[in-house]
Amino acid sequence: MDKDRRQAMIFAAGLGTRLKPLTDTMPKALVPVAGQPLLWHVLTKLKAEGFGRIVVNVHHFATQIIDYLQANDNFGLDISISDETSALLETGGGIKKALPLFDPSQPILIHNVDILSNVCTATLYDLVAEGTTPPDALLLVSPRQTNRYLLFDDDLCMRGWTNRATGEVKGTDKQQAAALRPLAFAGIHVLSPRLFPLFHDMPQRFGIIDFYLKHCQHCRFRAWEKDDLRLMDVGKLDTLEQATAFAKLNGLCMKDKEQKISW
Repeated sequence: MDKDRRQAMIFAAGLGTRLKPLTDTMPKALVPVAGQPLLWHVLTKLKAEGFGRIVVNVHHFATQIIDYLQANDNFGLDISISDETSALLETGGGIKKALPLFDPSQPILIHNVDILSNVCTATLYDLVAEGTTPPDALLLVSPRQTNRYLLFDDDLCMRGWTNRATGEVKGTDKQQAAALRPLAFAGIHVLSPRLFPLFHDMPQRFGIIDFYLKHCQHCRFRAWEKDDLRLMDVGKLDTLEQATAFAKLNGLCMKDKEQKISW
C-alpha cells in the first residue's frame, strides 16, 4: 500500500518506574540504548518501514519528549502529540483519546516505546489493511514464559486471558480455557478501523486487553507468530546492557516479507 497512508501510535506516556532512577529526571521514551533514546529506535524503525503518520502519547516529562521531537524536525514524519499530562489513561484509554488524530479509514499500528524487535511492522499492518480476509486486530505474540497469557483457539483467534500464577481466567470459563493455546502478548498490534466505533462505549481510562476481552467472542482478534522472533522489553535497568547488544542486531525486519501467511 501507499506508505504515506500507514499510521501508528507509540505509547510513550508511562512513568517508567522500573527504570528508576533514570526516569526520575527523564521519560522512559528518552532513556538511551546504544547511544540513542528508545523513542529514536522506534521512530526510525517505523519510518524505514513506511509509516508516515505517527501519534505519540505523553505524560511523564511530556515537554522533554515534545522538545526532542521538535529538535529533530519530527524525523521528517507527520507526528502528532496526544497529551495525557492531566491523567494517564492506560493503553485502551490512550488509544481512545488519540483516535481523532488518525485517518479513520486506515488501520493503526500500536507500538510500545520500550519494545525492540526484528519484526517488520509493515508486514503486520498490511495484513490488516490489505489481507483477503483481514482480522479486526492482529496481535504479535510468542510462546515465551510469563504468568499472563492471551488464549487462542485452533484458528489463532483470541478467546480469553489467564494468569497462570493465580489461576484467574477472563473471557471464557476454566474448562474451555484448558483447551485453548496460551501465547504471550508482545506489545505490538494492529487495529482495523472497523473497531474504532467500539471505543466510544468504553470508559475514559482502561487497558486495551480489557477491550479485547470484551469483544473477543464476536470480533476476529488474530495472533501472529513471527518465525525466529527476536524481541526485547527494555523495562528494567538490568536489561539496558542487553538492549544495547540487541539493538545492533535489529536490522532483519524486511525478511518478514518472505513469510507466507494465510487464513
